[in-house]
Amino acid sequence: MKRLVPICLILFFLSNSGFRERLSNEAAQNQILLQLKREVQDDLIKNILPYWTNRMTDNKNGGFFGRIDADEKVYTDAEKGGILNARILWTYSSAYRVLKDPEYLRMATRAKEYILKYFIDNDHGGTYRSLTATGEPSDTRKQIYSQAFFVYALSEYCRATGDKQALQKATEIFECIEKHALDKDLNGYYEVFSPDWTHSPDRLIGEQNASVEKTMNTHLHIMEAYANLYRVWPDERMRERLRNLVDIFLEKIINSDTHHLNCFLGRDWNAIGSIDSYGHDIESSWLLYEAAHLLDDPELTERVQEVSIKIANGASEGLMPDGSMLTEKDNTTGHVSTRRSWWEQAETVVGYLNAYELSGDKAYLQKVVNSWNYIKKHFVDHKNGGWYSYVTESGEPGRGDKAGFWICPYHNGRMCLEVIERIK
Repeated sequence: MKRLVPICLILFFLSNSGFRERLSNEAAQNQILLQLKREVQDDLIKNILPYWTNRMTDNKNGGFFGRIDADEKVYTDAEKGGILNARILWTYSSAYRVLKDPEYLRMATRAKEYILKYFIDNDHGGTYRSLTATGEPSDTRKQIYSQAFFVYALSEYCRATGDKQALQKATEIFECIEKHALDKDLNGYYEVFSPDWTHSPDRLIGEQNASVEKTMNTHLHIMEAYANLYRVWPDERMRERLRNLVDIFLEKIINSDTHHLNCFLGRDWNAIGSIDSYGHDIESSWLLYEAAHLLDDPELTERVQEVSIKIANGASEGLMPDGSMLTEKDNTTGHVSTRRSWWEQAETVVGYLNAYELSGDKAYLQKVVNSWNYIKKHFVDHKNGGWYSYVTESGEPGRGDKAGFWICPYHNGRMCLEVIERIK
């Protein structure tokens, strides 16, 4: 992916009071980028990763604990979610790839070995959705969203280390997705299957009713996973499958009038419901460009670049003056979810940094700065470490878990790593 131009040696730094509000020239913007990089790197290596290493490592049963609540209580008997464990593997693998700290490799290897020993379904293929605290299969359904994260994580471990075992398992899960979940007639991927891969009507990620057969969210994370697998396995079939997902977003999922995403869809791709999910909008704006750029097709890249900026602009409907990103709006009822979640704030930083990178428009950099300042003030737990999972409309920490089935170091950790890699 194209990166921001190198920053020259800065002879003076911004004061501790924060960023300058006026982004008047390139030199000032470069100073802000350097300050941003330094601050997010500090948060990653001094706060986010130490919190997960010190608080979540299960030295009795292996792997990682399944839950920490808002009071910092560790639930040693909580189930171990597949999404959580895959995201932990991705985070430490990526941190090692970028920062080369052997401690991150140790943690990534711990995660990989636990996943290969306990989460892989050796009878039917794919992975379990969750395990008991002691490593026994708990939820054995095949959720494609969860499968995609194992592909994403294992391919990142291979990308960081060259490990062939991780690559083999990633490709095996990819083959399961393609064999069982692909709608061979109308394209796209179904959501949930029984342990033996029989299609199931279960709804696991907010589907509103049984008529929802496909979701934006699952397709976004399959695309993310396939892009990462393509990096380490540039097979022609892999390329075709990734290109197909980019086309699905361009033709089926992005609303061409509003440039929001159609969150829930029927089998024939008709939109069901009218939810605008601002966090997914801004997340998809940069993940879609990343996937298209990897395909090395100039015409496609140019097209997606234009669409990416439009999606980022659409997402800004949820961006508040204080720099926070709202969750979603139901356009039928007019109801707006005002709670701020950690993952949406993290994706806002990356999405608008990407828009700034593609356009050079300093207004996007101002959005990055505002979002990061909001995160520092309201989401970083300066007392106990880590991040709060959500805050109220007024910015007060909520009572949500600090770690859990869906709550992980992936969104905020990835935000930090993206900033570190993009600002050279």
